[in-house]
Amino acid sequence: MVRRMNEQTYPVSSDPTIKVRNLRKDFGYFQALDGISFDLKKGEFLTIFGPNGAGKTTLIKILSGLTRPTSGSVCVAGFDALGTDVNFRREIGVISHASCLYFDLTALENLLFYAKLYSLEYPEVKANQAINEVGLKLRRHDRVRTFSRGMQQRLSIARATLHDPSILFLDEPFTGLDLQATNDLKRYLHTLHTDKRTLIMTTHDISCGLEMCDRVAIQSKGKFVFMESLDHIDQQDFDNIYTEALEK
Repeated sequence: MVRRMNEQTYPVSSDPTIKVRNLRKDFGYFQALDGISFDLKKGEFLTIFGPNGAGKTTLIKILSGLTRPTSGSVCVAGFDALGTDVNFRREIGVISHASCLYFDLTALENLLFYAKLYSLEYPEVKANQAINEVGLKLRRHDRVRTFSRGMQQRLSIARATLHDPSILFLDEPFTGLDLQATNDLKRYLHTLHTDKRTLIMTTHDISCGLEMCDRVAIQSKGKFVFMESLDHIDQQDFDNIYTEALEK
C-alpha cells in the first residue's frame, strides 16, 4: 500500500536541517507546487522521483532561494531560504543539467571566479584542489567550451562544492551523460554524502536514485504522493510503487 502525503501529514524531525511547510507555487492559473511539507535531518540524502511537469525543478529552485513561492515557508540550515541573508548562500551548493559555467574561461578561471564570489581564503589552492578531486587536473587550463558534457558536469560539481556547503541540491544531474560519465558522477556523489552534508536530488533514473539515497519521495502534480525511508522499501518492487503512486 502506497502512503499518500498531504499538507497535514509529513515526516517531523526534532532537529531538521531542512524544514518545508505547505509550499505552494502558482504560475498564473497553473499550480506547480500544491502544499508540499517535509523535514530532512543533517546527513540525509533524499531522492525525488516524478514525471516531467511534476514541479521538481520548481521545488529545487525555491529550496535554493532562486525562486519565491506563492505561499509556505522554507528553512534551510537555520536560514529562511526566502530571505536575503548572504550567509545562506555559503551553506548550499546547486548542481543541475545547466552547468552555470563560463565557456570562454578555463576550468581554473571559472573556479577562481567563484572562489572570489565566496571570499574564500587561498582561492587558487582551493580551486586547484577541487579540479584535482573531480579528475580534471590535466585540463585545468583548457577553455570549458572544449569539454565534453561529462567533463562540464564534473567541473560544475567542483564549482558547487568549492566552498564546502553543508547542503547540496541536485536537479537532474545525470541528464545528457553517457554511461562512463554517469558512473563517474555516482562515485563522486558517494564521497559527498557524509553525516555532515545533506543532499536532495531529483532524477528520472530510478536505479541511480535508489542506489545513493536513504530517503525516497515521489512527486506528482505538485505534491509529494509518497515519501519513505529506503530501509522500508522493497527496491525490487519500486517500479510498481512508483506507478501506483502516480495513479492515486
